[in-house]
Amino acid sequence: MTGQLQISESAPAGAQRGKAAAAVIVTVLLWASAFVAIRGIGETLSPAPMALIRIAVAAAALTILVLIRHHGSAPVPRSRRTLTLIAVYAVLWLAGYTVVLNAAERHIDAGTAALLVNIAPLLIAFGAGLFLGEGYPKALVAGSVVALGGLSIIALGSSGDRDWLGAALCVLAAVLYAAGVLVQKAALRGVDGTIAIWLGCLVATAVLLPWAPQLITELQAAPAGAILASVYLGLFPTAIGFTTWAYALHRMPAGRLSAASYAVPVVSILLSWLLLAEVPTAYGLIGGAICLIGVAISRRTSTGRAKSADALTK
Repeated sequence: MTGQLQISESAPAGAQRGKAAAAVIVTVLLWASAFVAIRGIGETLSPAPMALIRIAVAAAALTILVLIRHHGSAPVPRSRRTLTLIAVYAVLWLAGYTVVLNAAERHIDAGTAALLVNIAPLLIAFGAGLFLGEGYPKALVAGSVVALGGLSIIALGSSGDRDWLGAALCVLAAVLYAAGVLVQKAALRGVDGTIAIWLGCLVATAVLLPWAPQLITELQAAPAGAILASVYLGLFPTAIGFTTWAYALHRMPAGRLSAASYAVPVVSILLSWLLLAEVPTAYGLIGGAICLIGVAISRRTSTGRAKSADALTK
């Protein structure tokens, strides 16, 4: 009887782990595909208009999801502090990061962009030490030195000002992303994750609305493929990607889950090679790998310190 009971109890747990693992795989694939899609339509839509259509589509999709989940009503938080924090991270992350990344991928390939942007977890760890009083462990300092070395190697492979500009914009995107995550962490103390993302998308859409006339003009001249790719960015990597991430985060340790995000650059490189016929330079591959090694070294901290940055990593 005891053996049968253990089997019956472990079966549902195993099924939950399987579903969580599937959600992680979906998230990694969708986020990696975003870098490729942005690169593919970057010459058709300008950075801000592209961000507007992406975030607006995500906001519409999440609105439907929220209304279905909550039976036609949306539980908006009443706390002014929570709403302010949501607005801040929406501007920094959903709007600012998206626009800067779009601009960066006009100057640099999708794989290298993904590698550079994935220094964000390292920046989040430093921000947690500076603003949340978590200190600066030795592993964090060592990891930062290694990651900066990787950035230097990537810079050596640049062939001109355009490459330098693309790398600089990717680093700026990582900074905006990290700042947004730190602010979002504080916001989530007073609101459900899905509601926070939904409200953030609404705010970011409002911030980007001044570019609506330019978006309309560019869409009129854009090929159908570019328009579909823009809708894909909003519906899949943004709306669905964040939903599957939240599903997995609820069912597995945050530290282990966030480690999966480091597979995004690898998948992005493979997808950009298959779909766009572009591969980063040898400097970009080596430097990017060193950056990720630096991030991995920096993660060798105590579990308690790591969870604060890991829980909300892209």
